[in-house]
Amino acid sequence: MSLTHDAREAAFHGRRTDGSKVRRPLSPHLQVYKPQWTSGLSILNRIAGIGWTAGLLLLVWWLVAAAAGAAAFEKAQWFLGSFIGLLMLFGLTLAAWFHTLAGIRHLVWDAGFGFALPRAYASGMVVVIGTGVLTVLTWVIALVIW
Repeated sequence: MSLTHDAREAAFHGRRTDGSKVRRPLSPHLQVYKPQWTSGLSILNRIAGIGWTAGLLLLVWWLVAAAAGAAAFEKAQWFLGSFIGLLMLFGLTLAAWFHTLAGIRHLVWDAGFGFALPRAYASGMVVVIGTGVLTVLTWVIALVIW
């Protein structure tokens, strides 16, 4: 029996169902991968979903404050109107638009379209540019009405 110098080496040895020995393949680690546009957008979509969830908790807090009475609602309004509150609302708008547009992109993929690499890159660029444009447009409209 040979001694392994690396304890992880033992995890790569196994047996098939017929009992014969097999060496399991090594899975590539993060250092092997180069950053890619599609994987980066996928990760950002997941982060945007988490941000969207946190933003919905902010909405629930605002609604509970509105139901709790004038004093609680005034505190919530003050916080949301502060610099940090506006920054959070801007981030929520950004996350909402990104998650929505990336979701539409995934629906198109689910329908079987847009898998070619040039189209995947183009649709990713549409998601990023659309997110920026729609976020700014939302805030311009909100500030004009506000």
